[in-house]
Amino acid sequence: MSMFDFEFDDHEDPIEGLRLGDVVESYERAQREDSGEYFDSETLEDIATFYFENEQSEEALAVIDHLAEVQPFSSDVWLKRGVVLNTLDRHEEAVDAYRRALSLNPMDSEANLNLGITLDHLDEPALALEAFEKAGQIDPLNDELLFQTGVTLSKLGEFEKAADSLERCCEIRPDHPYAWYELAYCFDLLGEHETGLNCYDRQLEIDPFSANSWYNRGIVLNRLERFEDAIASYDMALALGDDFASAWFNRGNALAVLGRFADAIDNYKLVLDLESEDAVTHCSIATAYDELGDHALAENHYRESLAINPDYVESWYGLGCCKESQGDHQEAIRSFEQAIRINGDDHDVWYAKADSEYNARLLNAAVNSYRHVTRLDSKNHEAWLDYGETLFEALRFDDSLRAYNRALALRADADAYFGSGRVLLALGRYRESMSAFRASFRLSPEKRSIFLEVYPDLCRDKHIRRILSLPK
Repeated sequence: MSMFDFEFDDHEDPIEGLRLGDVVESYERAQREDSGEYFDSETLEDIATFYFENEQSEEALAVIDHLAEVQPFSSDVWLKRGVVLNTLDRHEEAVDAYRRALSLNPMDSEANLNLGITLDHLDEPALALEAFEKAGQIDPLNDELLFQTGVTLSKLGEFEKAADSLERCCEIRPDHPYAWYELAYCFDLLGEHETGLNCYDRQLEIDPFSANSWYNRGIVLNRLERFEDAIASYDMALALGDDFASAWFNRGNALAVLGRFADAIDNYKLVLDLESEDAVTHCSIATAYDELGDHALAENHYRESLAINPDYVESWYGLGCCKESQGDHQEAIRSFEQAIRINGDDHDVWYAKADSEYNARLLNAAVNSYRHVTRLDSKNHEAWLDYGETLFEALRFDDSLRAYNRALALRADADAYFGSGRVLLALGRYRESMSAFRASFRLSPEKRSIFLEVYPDLCRDKHIRRILSLPK
């Protein structure tokens, strides 16, 4: 897309093409020979246009500079100078030229529009919006102005305002080449995925060969959990260019969600073929191998990932889970500790570490880790249950009961009541324990079988069997 929607040649009766070539040749000869041959302003504008349209921006600028000497008070000349300077990536000078044009004609909406676009390019979005606002006061129905305003607002994270501006652009010009794309992006970030999807479909009606539109459409379909449709959308993007690494990667992600891990691995490996070695892609391959039960290959790819980026938390976490699934609790703990060293606030990593410590029968360490999980995620019902169970096995009954009470406060389910009953029984609080067990059995009758396994001696007591309605 051209950065500037501006008709460079806008004066009446331009010189016809064939004769213009002769005029340009005469001009160049005059410049070489320093003949002093006179060219009027309109002719100079035509010559500048010729150069500009033939991508000879330096030559166009030289003619415009000559025009500026002849017509220093022409806002149009300064506007054209700004356009040419932008094509030369001399954006700060372009800003000065546009401001000079506006000092001569403050009501020039095109100058304000181009000034705003240039300021946005220079990462001055607030100043850009000021320029767009002035242009809008003059020409409020300018579709390009509405488009550029929306794009700048989007960069600032003002997605609702951006969407409003882009929607008005689409109303005025439904076939705008880029507005539906930008509008879809805004709706996606606003969480309005269905609306965003409709916008991408409108964009693809205008430009069905836009690989980026097909790709982004796939991402939205992923968010909507329409994974087969997402894969089909990525396929369209890849049909337009099979070197689209991000499309292969996200296609792999969709396949992995569908449980097609071998196909996902093939897609991820194509990403590695197209791009330099990438820690994220190796981690994704490793995760897929882990799901397939090939822990050796999974470990290899986790280590490949960490060789590229030793601080990639997801790979340390994945490696830890991989080692844990192989029964290597100590190595798993070491991997989780590496992840925590990098990011100590990830409760999932702390939880995995706690589970590995529990499985290794390092109860005191597991208690500390579960406690940390509950601090990071105080409403995690399962963490309070595991914390309570570990405290119980560490014979810290009072602390265990407090943990189970927190679990019950979050969700009074059969597991929480059963754990509470066990602790109360250990504390000698017989009546309370029976009440807790009854509540557990009422919510989940299967818990009676567990009680029979855990407390076979108690189950011989007729009184307890009657209280808990245990089978004879």
